[in-house]
Amino acid sequence: MAAAKLMDFDKALELFEPVLGFEVHVELNTNTKMFSDAPNPANEAFHAAEPNTLIAPVDLGLPGSLPVVNETAIRSSISLGLALGCSIAESSRFARKNYFYPDLGKNYQISQYDEPIAYEGSVEVELEDGTLITIPIERAHMEEDAGKLTHMGGATGRIQGAEYSLVDYNRAGVPLVEIVTNIIYGTEHRAPEVAKAYVQAIRDIVRGLGISEARLERGNLRCDANVSLRPRGTDKLGTRTETKNVNSMRSVERAVRYEIQRQAQILADGGTITQETRHWHEDTGTTSPGRPKSDADDYRYFPEPDLLPVEPAAELIEELRAALPEQPVARRRRLMTEWGFTDLEFQDVRNGGLLEVVEATIAAGATPATARKWWTGEISRLANAQEKDATDLISPENVAALQKLVDAGTLTDKLARQVLEGVIAGEGTPQEVVDARGLAVVSDDGALIAAIDEALAAQPDVMAKIKDGKVQAAGAVIGAVMKAMKGQADAARVRELILERAAQ
Repeated sequence: MAAAKLMDFDKALELFEPVLGFEVHVELNTNTKMFSDAPNPANEAFHAAEPNTLIAPVDLGLPGSLPVVNETAIRSSISLGLALGCSIAESSRFARKNYFYPDLGKNYQISQYDEPIAYEGSVEVELEDGTLITIPIERAHMEEDAGKLTHMGGATGRIQGAEYSLVDYNRAGVPLVEIVTNIIYGTEHRAPEVAKAYVQAIRDIVRGLGISEARLERGNLRCDANVSLRPRGTDKLGTRTETKNVNSMRSVERAVRYEIQRQAQILADGGTITQETRHWHEDTGTTSPGRPKSDADDYRYFPEPDLLPVEPAAELIEELRAALPEQPVARRRRLMTEWGFTDLEFQDVRNGGLLEVVEATIAAGATPATARKWWTGEISRLANAQEKDATDLISPENVAALQKLVDAGTLTDKLARQVLEGVIAGEGTPQEVVDARGLAVVSDDGALIAAIDEALAAQPDVMAKIKDGKVQAAGAVIGAVMKAMKGQADAARVRELILERAAQ
């Protein structure tokens, strides 16, 4: 497929106004699925499970099986609706959304249509420069996830060119909340940044509530980005496209920018935009056509006859409202002040998705500065090299324990990096790695003096220079001692002993 022609982004914004909308799916971390008692384990166990083992008759749509609503999923959905500033419906109803796809065993999805659990809210998002933007929320509704298809035999892993497909129903029936925004106007040249900030805000909210792992790369959080353009000076909305299941914050931003540039070029050339879903390609930074976008009527919604309406008691709603955590924007600003970070220092933590682990590391005993240093520095470097999430490598408690060994003088920063690698490799806690590898700093005067004498013997003129007042000459001896002791000498104590020797 030939690459699409793109208009310069700034030129596109001169000619057209971008109009946005988002549909974000949040997987809930309940113990069982939305309408069955099939297990819904946490991330690692879920992804390690053999295909088609986390299933029950309801998930497969077997005849005679009946759905039963997961109470915890209802509570989580209400909490999320409240956190989004939504009203909670006195009565909401499940519906059947009818469409055929191989990974949808029933040939319909149990969702909510015209009677969602939560409606008419808003969420405040913060851009990198501190600008606050309010995103209007139309609704948040409950539904179940579909299964997963794996296309085999092709070169790209996509259905085009594949010889056959395998279906895994493990994900079928996993509880979801779909958050749908109203139309978003006025973002202008910041539209891509707003898209990223909005998804970050949803991630922060659901993590704060403790209802989802909210990891895009694992599908716990999935964003469909709707983009349309309208010519400057007109009120009529353009035709939108929906870019599906973008799996990173950076990609959300890139996908919105790409669609603005692609659509602007088509419109400027006199073409028309097709209302369709589009697939995001991380490797090329482009989108490609999916299927024509269906409207609600095409799904033939009708009330789910096997489920009663959800009618939460007012007391339950107020109980969940009272338990809501601090809003992400307010929390970030409070933590930045408490930790004494500059805006730039805090951006490293916030934009890297490390806020919670840095906070946990500080709670475990590290200072804000050292917690930030480890997570945005060496740990992030190792995570990037291994193509893993930084939080998968080491716990906040072990990072704090590692820093305590540095603070106590047991480790230098260089030795601490070796210990970090040992902990990540599964060799134990920081102290266990120090003991097993023999990495503790040597501060015994006898061992240090012996190494100093050996270094001075190899550089007989250095001591004379030090006695003549050229104290910086001690650096050569210190370097030789550190090398001889494989970086484990206490450099400060080595310097003291050298100067003591020179004063004799």
